Amino acid sequence: MSIEDLYDDSARERVVAEPPKRVDAPVRLAFERDRARVVHAAASRRLAAKTQVVGPQTDDFVRNRLTHSLEVAQVARDLARALGTHPDIAETAALAHDMGHPPFGHNGERVLAELSADCGGFEGNAQTLRLLTRLESKTFDEEGRSVGLNLTRATLDACTKYPWPRSEATGPHGVHADGTPRVVVKFGVYDDDRPVFDWLRTGVAGRRRCLEAQVMDLADDVAYSVHDVEDGIVAGRLDLTRLDRDALWETVRSWYLPGTDDDALDTALDELRAVGSWPEAPYDGSRRSLAAIKNLTSDLIGRFCGSAQQATFDAAGGEPLVRHRADLVVPEATEVEIGVLKGIAAHYVMQADDRVALMERQRQLVAELVEGLWQRGVDGLDPVFVEDWEEAGDDAARRRVVVDQVASLTDASAVTRHAALRNGSRPTPVARGGPGSR
Repeated sequence: MSIEDLYDDSARERVVAEPPKRVDAPVRLAFERDRARVVHAAASRRLAAKTQVVGPQTDDFVRNRLTHSLEVAQVARDLARALGTHPDIAETAALAHDMGHPPFGHNGERVLAELSADCGGFEGNAQTLRLLTRLESKTFDEEGRSVGLNLTRATLDACTKYPWPRSEATGPHGVHADGTPRVVVKFGVYDDDRPVFDWLRTGVAGRRRCLEAQVMDLADDVAYSVHDVEDGIVAGRLDLTRLDRDALWETVRSWYLPGTDDDALDTALDELRAVGSWPEAPYDGSRRSLAAIKNLTSDLIGRFCGSAQQATFDAAGGEPLVRHRADLVVPEATEVEIGVLKGIAAHYVMQADDRVALMERQRQLVAELVEGLWQRGVDGLDPVFVEDWEEAGDDAARRRVVVDQVASLTDASAVTRHAALRNGSRPTPVARGGPGSR
């Protein structure tokens, strides 16, 4: 049985049925078409100018949201293929997983969550679903409403990292870089997007994520835990040969692994340091040092994915590893090792005084931008959002339109739009290219 045979007609169904492509077009399967639509989406291109950890304009080496997404996609595709699940679905979910992030990454997300509390809240993953099924328009239904990229049910399900609404979200844990408690709760759908969410979750009870979504989630964790450390090393912000365990463990617990004791964290770090490519000398910027870091990142990614692959095979008992027929198993030791790497980046990069000060200015800019666009109303919006404003039935719906507008901006366009509002000029609309004819 081929991998395509493991996905039934329901998995391939789209909200709007599509006729076959013309006979002279290249033959592509349903999930290949989904991947192409995400690759060609304007929201994907805008990720190149959105912050990952530090701003994409800071230097030529650090990752932005697009390069991070490409790396997550590579990890997800390789892991999916090794497990026997559909690599196109997992890769597409990985390519799309950060599309909903606003300017300045999680820092911008924090502001939008606070300012949209009365109109349904804000969460990057819920915004991704909104983009894929509404805002990034390619297809319209019989009533003239956008259904976004019109992806298949299986792909949209794989893109849903948190398959529950805001009302069912648990409280946030941990602190922001400035030490204040986190405020953003994790959920995957806004209330006014429930119809398409209920459609894509047809036949699924409760919060269980499909296997492809679990692969995407692990690939994301693996990629940013490893690559944020790499970026921090090259930026001169951390040295893996000189780690302050006492301070580091406090950060790890407050950000990622509450309740994990020092012994478990010490063991995890010792295991990581036992990896043959762990550096024995500080990074010096030479080609040899760069090669050493690349070898380390490769070894760590292989270590984490390999442990999950083996544990998943052991638990599956021969059941096909597709959709809701199996779960990805990540050993606890692997989760702690990933958490330790995340904590290293958080402690030495994200909590740095200069970055905390910059993040405060970014939050102020986003807050002023939301208020300025709200005061301008339709005159402050890109043309693509004007119809949404005019169709909005109340202030809460209009507030959501402003949030959608701000969330769509890149770091640079947010700064430009904010400056235009402050000097009283009309904001220059941002070009909104479509996803092409894929």
